[in-house]
Amino acid sequence: QVKLEESGGGLVQPGGSLRLSCTVSERSFDDVAVGWFRATSGKEREFVAAVSESGAITHYSSPAKGRFTVSKDRSKKTVYLQMNSLQPDDTGVYYCAYKTGIHTAQALGFIDPSSLEFLGQGTPVTVSS
Repeated sequence: QVKLEESGGGLVQPGGSLRLSCTVSERSFDDVAVGWFRATSGKEREFVAAVSESGAITHYSSPAKGRFTVSKDRSKKTVYLQMNSLQPDDTGVYYCAYKTGIHTAQALGFIDPSSLEFLGQGTPVTVSS
């Protein structure tokens, strides 16, 4: 059974940084795009960033652009989300996800998150002074 494990979240002050990791078991990420999504209080999960099947192409939501960097290490079966200049609005639980058959980062960014299967528990991020 495929599992995703997100880690790296925590409490950080505004302006700080965190690096999130998403590691997969029982498959690889070689043939799919992988995205990061976040759930904030009172809201549905929203798209944050995605990396393509090859790892070469990335796509970001407007709030994430210029501050976050998504990357893929295929040898480690891990996708990272480097988050800089964090703000209180970034607070939430961060999840990674993929969908079989979706290979491009942009396509994953346009998909309705409610159609995705989130196989991990997520990692909480709190930005507060």
